[in-house]
This record gives sequence, C-alpha cells and structure tokens, in this order.
Amino acid sequence: MTLRDVSEASGVSEMTVSRVLRNRGDVSDATREKVLSAARELGYVPNKIAGALASSRVNLVAVVIPSLSNMVFPEVLSGVTSVLDRTDLQPVVGVTNYRPDREEKVIYEMLSWRPSGIIVAGIEHNDACRKMLAGSDVPIVEIMDIDGEPVDSVVGISHRRAGRMMAQAILEQGFERIGFLGTQMPLDHRARKRFEGFTETMAKSGLEIVDQEFYAGGSALKKGREMTEAILGRNEDLDFLYCSNDMIGAGGLLWCLEQGIDIPGKLGIAGFNGTEFLDGLPRRLATMDTKRFETGQRAAEIVAARADGTSTEPVRIEIAPAIDFGDTLQRYKP
Repeated sequence: MTLRDVSEASGVSEMTVSRVLRNRGDVSDATREKVLSAARELGYVPNKIAGALASSRVNLVAVVIPSLSNMVFPEVLSGVTSVLDRTDLQPVVGVTNYRPDREEKVIYEMLSWRPSGIIVAGIEHNDACRKMLAGSDVPIVEIMDIDGEPVDSVVGISHRRAGRMMAQAILEQGFERIGFLGTQMPLDHRARKRFEGFTETMAKSGLEIVDQEFYAGGSALKKGREMTEAILGRNEDLDFLYCSNDMIGAGGLLWCLEQGIDIPGKLGIAGFNGTEFLDGLPRRLATMDTKRFETGQRAAEIVAARADGTSTEPVRIEIAPAIDFGDTLQRYKP
C-alpha cells in the first residue's frame, strides 16, 4: 500500500495526501476528510521511518521505567498518555527491572530510533548511560526524583524531603521506637534517599531506627506480612513501622490486624506512594501522595513543547508530596 493508492482512491495528488497524513500544510477540511477516509478504508499506514530520515525524528516518546508490576509506574504512564493523546506523539515503554545495565541497553535502543523525547524514571544512571543521554540531541526528562543533577529537564519530588516530612509527622504523634521495612535497596535510589531524610530528622530528635528489615525482591503484600512478623518477633516494644512502599505497609497492616494489635494505639504504620488500592483495606494505611499522574503529565508537556518548538530550555519542576494520615498514624487530632 502506497501514497499513490491513497491518492487514486481519494482523487487528490500524492503531495496533498502526504501533507494530510503528516498534518502539514494548508489543506481544506473536506480534502483532509477525503484523504483520511480513503486511508482508513485501504488500511494504509504511513512509513514513519522514511519520514524520520528527512526530519531526524520519529514521533515516538520513549518512557523508561523500572517495573510494570509496581502499580506506581502505570499511573505515571497514564499521566504521560493523557497529554500525548492530544499530540501526534506516541509513547513507547522500556522496562529496566531496576538494573543499571538493563537501563543502559534500553536507552541505547531507544535513542537509536531518534525519538522525539525520552522520559526516564530516576536521576541516577551509570556513566555510559548518562553520557548517551547528555550527548543526544533528544529532549530528556528525568522524573520522580529531583535530588541530584539532571541531564536536561526534571520533574518530581524530593525524596529526602519526603522522608523528613514523614519522620516529623511520626514524631509529632508521639512515636519513638521505630522500625523500618524496605525493599529494592540499594538499587532503589529513591527509597534510599527517603530513608536518609527520615533518619536525619530522627537523629535531630536524638532517636535512631531501632531495627530494620530489607528485602531485595518486589513489593508484595506477602512479603510485607513476613517482614512485619520478623521485625516484631525481634522487637515486641516497637511502636511504629515505616515502610518503603504501600504494598509492604499494607501487608504489615493486615498481619497486625489478624494478631489483634491495636493500630495505631500500640503500633502505627505508614507506607509510601498513595496508591489507590489502599481504599480497599479494613483500615486506611497512612501514606504519602507523590502525585504520579501529575508527574507524568508535566513530563509529557515538556517533551511536547520541545517537540513542537515552543520551548527550548531545560525545565525543573518540583512537585510537593502530601501526607495522608489514614487510620494508622494519627494518635492526636489537631
């Protein structure tokens, strides 16, 4: 199927067909509809590679994320898609599984297609990956973390600030003997930064983490239950569990409720991310809303503006997280 086939079916020149399909040039609405109808009827799909040879760009936006099993990242993708749907740009996803070598391979492949932009989760990359990103002529937007030096544009929260905020809220509610449950550390740089901010704030109050439990796998409810049972088995007098994500926190909460533990009177629990599934728990887990949908939107807006030439400069956008006290943190009502 070629432009000529569409030209013959619609009764207009190949040049006009090309203008319509590339959304370029001044073409009447009637002619445009005639061409698009003919293309749909014939099942014609334009050769974007041929167009890319002339423009040095394809209309794809690479979105590079660590995981698809973690419900956090689909929310980011929804935000990206909500913006790109209003443009000619299409997202294409690459998954790194939190591995720097995998991220390097994914970004290498993405850049080889000369996309209109790359949105990549995180601000830490290995040297080879950072050099590729910095040396490309592609708009780069790093998302979900602003604690560091971005390659180009950056959109997200400060995870150190988020950790400090949560520690302050916990201490203000009178909790003192605090345990930490974390996953994907040290590979999850954002969780590590939150932990650093959290412990810094505790240290200023003369407190330290009493005990901690780490797990190198994914964020599972079952693992949250197991980790909670393990840490409380070693420390019956803990009065708070700070978890690196909502799945671990929810698993811990369910285990505690089954044991008849008074939440939050005897033990408080908090997670991180503000995921929607928390609404289905018997008690609402305290968490922190990180505005992931908004993050995806803002990142896509930057790429779209760079792609159409309305913006040329790097952009830095800090999004403020918000604590949701739920039913597991607030002992004292304001």
